[in-house]
This record gives sequence, structure tokens and C-alpha cells, in this order.
Amino acid sequence: MDTKKKILDVALTLFSEKGYGNVFVGHIAEGVGIKAPSLYKHYKSKQDIFEAILEEMRNRYDKEAAYLNISGNDSVLDADTFARISEDELVKIGMGLFHFFLHDEYECKFRKMLTIEQFSNGELAQILSHQYIDEPLKYQTGLFQMILMQGQMKKKEERIMALQFYSPIYLLLTLCDREPQREDEALQLLVKHIRQFNRMYKE
Repeated sequence: MDTKKKILDVALTLFSEKGYGNVFVGHIAEGVGIKAPSLYKHYKSKQDIFEAILEEMRNRYDKEAAYLNISGNDSVLDADTFARISEDELVKIGMGLFHFFLHDEYECKFRKMLTIEQFSNGELAQILSHQYIDEPLKYQTGLFQMILMQGQMKKKEERIMALQFYSPIYLLLTLCDREPQREDEALQLLVKHIRQFNRMYKE
């Protein structure tokens, strides 16, 4: 593993275990097995490492979304896909994304770090809200808006539809974060939720 990648891996592990505020560059360098001046050759600050972790997470998510044949970011691009896929295909995408967010090493450690820091660091609390509430709801609201315009779903308030669809998924994700042994139970509920939602709103 190259040093730059190892620095990110070690930093994120430490952030998830001790919290972002309790980890310093010296701790990261020690975990990597180098001196702090050597670390600065790769990243100029702890904030720089944090930004690189965010970029790595975006890259990982984009790769997973592409594997599932969606953009995962652009609701206009994805609307046609979701309007014409079968219920089984919808379940497959939902399960794939859920598994990614639950088991991708960067995603789960980053979410744990934000959870630890949310009550002591306002900036990280905002990132938690942005990453796991605001952006998913914005994307899904846009998605439902486009599908409704195509006449593929029953006409309802798209933001409420997004809230109804996403909230149980996020709830199950945080449940598995706390109690990993309940993953099978969560997956069964997730499948039932997606199918029931689809049947409630599909024209």
C-alpha cells in the first residue's frame, strides 16, 4: 500500500475510534510508522487529510453507483432508469446501496466519526446532516418529481414521498451501526419496505 493511502486509512480509523478532535497529526504519523515531517510531504494538515478522505468516499460511492447502473447523484439522469425498472430491480439497487453504506470501510468509519463528534463539533454535525439527510432527501425529491412528471407514480407531494422512502432506510442503517448482529433482520425489513412503497405509489 502506498504511503498516501495508508495515511488516509490510519487517520480514518483513528478518527472513528477517538473522534476527530482527539487525533493529531503526530498520532496519524505514528500509526503509519513515519515521522510527522514525512507525513507533511503528502498532506499539509489534518484538514487536508480530512478533505482527501471525503474525496475517496465520493470516488467509492460513484464506483458503486455505476456498478448499479445509476449515477446516484443526478436525479434527472436517474429518473428514466427508476421509472422503467421492475420491483425486483428496485430492490436490488436498494439492497446494493444499503450494503455499500453499511460495509464500505470508509463509509462506516466516517459515519461513526461524525456520530461521535456531532454534539461537540458543529461543523462535523453539519456534515453528518448534509451527507446522510439533506443530500439523500434532495436527490430523492428530485427523482420522485421527475417520475411524477412522467406519470409513472401516483401524484403526491414529492418531498414527503422522499421522506417516507428514505427515513426507514436511514433508521435501519443506524440500527445496524449500533447492533451489527441485527443486519439480517434489517435487510428483511428493507426489502419489505421497498416493495410496499413501490406498490403504494406505482401507477
